[in-house]
Amino acid sequence: MTRKLSALAFALGCTLSNSAFAAPKNIIYMIGDGMGPAFTTAYRYMQDDKTTKMVEPTVFDSILVGMAHTYPDDDTVVTDSAAGATALSTASKSYNGAIAVDTHKQSLKTMLEIAKERGMTTALVATSQINHATPASFAAHNESRRNYDEIADDYIDNKIAGKLPVDLMLGGGTKYFIRDDRNLVSEFKEAGYQYTDQFDNLDSLNRLPALGLFADVAFAHAIDSDEPKRLTKMANKTLELLDKQNEKGFFVMIEGSQIDWCGHANDIACAMKEMDDFAGAIKVAKAYIDANPDTLLVVTADHSTGGLTLGSNGVYQWKTEVVAKAKSSVKELTNTLFDMKADQMGKTWTQLTGLPFDKETKKALAGAQKDSKEALYKAANKLINDASFTGWTTKGHTAIDVPIFAYGKGRDSFIGSLNNTQIADKLISYIEK
Repeated sequence: MTRKLSALAFALGCTLSNSAFAAPKNIIYMIGDGMGPAFTTAYRYMQDDKTTKMVEPTVFDSILVGMAHTYPDDDTVVTDSAAGATALSTASKSYNGAIAVDTHKQSLKTMLEIAKERGMTTALVATSQINHATPASFAAHNESRRNYDEIADDYIDNKIAGKLPVDLMLGGGTKYFIRDDRNLVSEFKEAGYQYTDQFDNLDSLNRLPALGLFADVAFAHAIDSDEPKRLTKMANKTLELLDKQNEKGFFVMIEGSQIDWCGHANDIACAMKEMDDFAGAIKVAKAYIDANPDTLLVVTADHSTGGLTLGSNGVYQWKTEVVAKAKSSVKELTNTLFDMKADQMGKTWTQLTGLPFDKETKKALAGAQKDSKEALYKAANKLINDASFTGWTTKGHTAIDVPIFAYGKGRDSFIGSLNNTQIADKLISYIEK
């Protein structure tokens, strides 16, 4: 869909308040990768105060304004993260795997690039590698999301008005930035960027431009990490730095990358810890807007992952207390259990899952362990999902609509049932004013 058609559809499909036409100075764009409506619903139940009769709303409920359609530019209906992010960054649909290129593999201008052309400060933040599909679709152009080295190169080579495209990048990915064939970190330093690869030294970044790469590829899952609030902390540091250099405003995209990865793994406890970190980052953004009202926050997802359902196997229950007791991802749980003898598993299983190690559990895990690590993973995951009555329909993505959240100046523009390209089209129109 072209920008022109997208704008027409938006005009026909939405009712805008008069205040929506006054462009905000700053834009905070947040993408919960894989975060369909079941994830935000589950998070609400997870956060519920059990001492009260009512289920309390979350930060997501406080800013919900609409739903977005996520289909790519083909007949699959189900998008991947690259096509979804391309739509959200350029206002144009493309094919699955596309990084800010159209169906003919020609570059599409992104809202970050437009912001940079207009002198705004730009930033990308993610818990994945910073050259993963979603952040890449804002500052790079490639026919395939898998070309990680080429995408990383674009963060240096894709000049905008003679300047590097992104003033601040925080995430993972050192293996793609420090390579035998090219050391991009050295090139960033030569261009005047502050740099750190230690998350404990995040606060050492005190000016822009800056680059922080805190993992070889991606951060550990929040549930497995000593820093479960890593996105929240990066969001806080990002807005602190952007606020110091704010003459012409800023554009930042912040991704909760691993909601999607936990969804692919069908790991409900993992997903809820990622949701909690993402919610924390949203609270940071909301607080910034309360202090700086000439700022707009838009939050959405590129697609939903896993076909999550709350209540499974015909039982009308969803047990949050089971989910809350988990202390590791199923992947790390499996890695820990795999080398143990069957009679040694019990204590570790109970410590990491909060579930009893009864005869049926021992039989299921020991039998699977004999087959393979993958079989053990499946057995452990099934036990946890069955105990909590969590259902999943797929290890991949689904085509359902995803939520839109907005807060601050211009929020009313995003009310309703919108195409994902319409979200981008409105944001681009604000940047271009």
